[in-house]
Amino acid sequence: MPLVAGWALALIVIALFCGLGTWQLGRAKQKEAMLAASQKILTERRPVPLAQAARPELRSGYAWASGHGHFLPGPAVLLDNQNHDGRAGIRAYRVFQADGAPPLLVELGWLPLPGDRRLPAIAVPDGEQALSGLIAPPPSEGLVKAVITVQPGGDYLVTGLDVPALARDLKLPALAPRVFRPDPALPLGYARDLDILPNTLPPERHLGYAVQWFGLALAVLITALVVSRRGRRPRQAH
Repeated sequence: MPLVAGWALALIVIALFCGLGTWQLGRAKQKEAMLAASQKILTERRPVPLAQAARPELRSGYAWASGHGHFLPGPAVLLDNQNHDGRAGIRAYRVFQADGAPPLLVELGWLPLPGDRRLPAIAVPDGEQALSGLIAPPPSEGLVKAVITVQPGGDYLVTGLDVPALARDLKLPALAPRVFRPDPALPLGYARDLDILPNTLPPERHLGYAVQWFGLALAVLITALVVSRRGRRPRQAH
């Protein structure tokens, strides 16, 4: 009976480790597809209207877009826990109203946070703006639901970009489900790039973790076989 219970426990652990390995493989393939899709867009740079950001059927896709419009007054959205060149900081967003398009969040760039975590003031860019850049899905919220905290100055410090929740709190009828990342060559905002996987693991890291999980599953199987074989050996009489 102990042998059966031991095998049952081993099989449960093996199934768990294999499941985690499979999940990591899936994430690696997903991110590889994201990089391939975005690289094609960045290479071709065939502009579409900014209104494309609002198309619900393309909420997980990429496009190179251009258009005119202006930034709306109101709170800035500051995405917390963002690393850049090994430093901790925030990514700043403001709501942009393009001609003939619903409002959308525009990334103004990355800013460092001092030791006291005093948040920087994010000015509203003045006047009519001509923008070109990448329409992309918002950064992943991760496993924890995004939290919005209103700061004393009125800006929003968020742990993830929950677009419907932000639209509600900003008192907007809607926000485009994708965000806009302006061309870094434009004289706008702060430190910016078009890295598709900022602050997250690249595909090769997921692949490495998958190998580790499958290796652990194999180790448990080998251990269970060795223990089972030893348990079946007949005891010698003394």
